[in-house]
Amino acid sequence: MEKVLGLGGLFFRARDPMGLAQWYQNNLGLAVYPATDEPWQQEAGPTVFAPFEADTEYFGRTDQQSMVNFRVRDLDAMLAQLRAAGAAVDDEVMEESYGRFGWVTDPEGNRIELWQPLS
Repeated sequence: MEKVLGLGGLFFRARDPMGLAQWYQNNLGLAVYPATDEPWQQEAGPTVFAPFEADTEYFGRTDQQSMVNFRVRDLDAMLAQLRAAGAAVDDEVMEESYGRFGWVTDPEGNRIELWQPLS
């Protein structure tokens, strides 16, 4: 059976695509189209693909259909960097047996999960 090799892209709607692309580039270090023509090169590592119940509150807003989870090297440093930039960072940090999690909301109200896997 053929299988996919990984994520080839993540496409989503935005009221201000260029402004939101610039926010992701400035705050998370992502090379985001249309702000750049060079695609982001992610580091090898685990990628979780998981459907959730339709009425989950885990994604924040009830109309948010999906949530992006980005792997980070140092969750505390990333959250501090986002707070210093004025981003809407949740106060909660969740600790699990497989890593630590934090959340930030982008300027258009999309909740994003940050994951520091256990090494």
